[in-house]
Amino acid sequence: MGKASLLKIRLTASSGVATHRTAWILAILVLAFLTVLANPAHGVEVPSLYTAQVALDQEEDDPRAIAYETALADVLLRVSGSELSADPEMIELLFPDPGAYVVRFRPGADDTLWVSFDGRAIEYTLRQSGQTVWDSDRPLTLIWIAVDWGQGEREIIASNDAQRSRDAARSIDRNRLLRQRVLDVAERRGLPVIFPLLDTEDLRNISFSDIWGGFDERALEASQRYNANSILIGRVRAASSQRNRWTYYFNDAKRSWTGEPELVVSLVADMLAAEFAISASTLLESIELSVSGIDSVAAYGAMQNMLSGMSVIESYSITEVHGDEIRYRVETHGGAERLGRALRFNGLIEQDRGDDHRFSFDRMNSSLNFFYSP
Repeated sequence: MGKASLLKIRLTASSGVATHRTAWILAILVLAFLTVLANPAHGVEVPSLYTAQVALDQEEDDPRAIAYETALADVLLRVSGSELSADPEMIELLFPDPGAYVVRFRPGADDTLWVSFDGRAIEYTLRQSGQTVWDSDRPLTLIWIAVDWGQGEREIIASNDAQRSRDAARSIDRNRLLRQRVLDVAERRGLPVIFPLLDTEDLRNISFSDIWGGFDERALEASQRYNANSILIGRVRAASSQRNRWTYYFNDAKRSWTGEPELVVSLVADMLAAEFAISASTLLESIELSVSGIDSVAAYGAMQNMLSGMSVIESYSITEVHGDEIRYRVETHGGAERLGRALRFNGLIEQDRGDDHRFSFDRMNSSLNFFYSP
């Protein structure tokens, strides 16, 4: 996480407005190390990354130890990704005694064991060994699924089951089962997902035919109300040998896949983990970051909180202030391109600085220019 340090502030205000700007900057300094307004919730906090509920096989020589190993593998899948979780030899090398990381456990229903691990200790071990770590602030994915059940029965999967007649009970069950398949794998991967409400507003903006026909722009427009970071659109033929078709949108990227829902949700998780998980072995790069639109103490506090909460940032400092614009020196994992994607994910708007020479900095160095809008 980034640690803010105020190194130097150079005022470039003209004499006519110097007093006003000085007062504003002094207000910033007073609150620099206080928790001001929280930044907008552009991601979703996943609270249960380090807990798992697994089978407890009483026929094993040491049932609890085996359950700990299984639970740890589930946790590592969420926190570090599929590559490490699929390598039992590496897991055993890094965590020879999984029980040493357990902080709480309790029996669950149907011969299961609920296990909670020490998240900080696991993260420390992963970082020390150069493994990737994906923190708990994660993109929210909205999922539109149009299903052709056959025999003319078609529907869009909703976030909950609408009030229907008894004759529609079978459709409700099928809807719920398909939705739960998606939610189960998303939970296993630590991926926050939601389904549309399919209320009056949704039904006014999008139809089954829009999704099925590949008119993705209608789905993207209808998705704006949900403030999701990524959009997954699926066309599922439940009673057909034809492959299900999926389209995924995140930032400027678009991906097309075929397959079962479990496979596609896992692909989304892998893609986002590759984007946001950080490896301790990644070299740090120093980036000049300019952010305009910081026109109040609240905006300043929100910006500081945002930068401090970004895992891609190791540290940062303020180097100059000019009007509503602040220039930062940022030490980041993955360079300017990755930092830029992370800033866009957090809601900042990238700008083309052009020939603006208000700041004195070495233009040979990597630099980014963004606009903050609450």
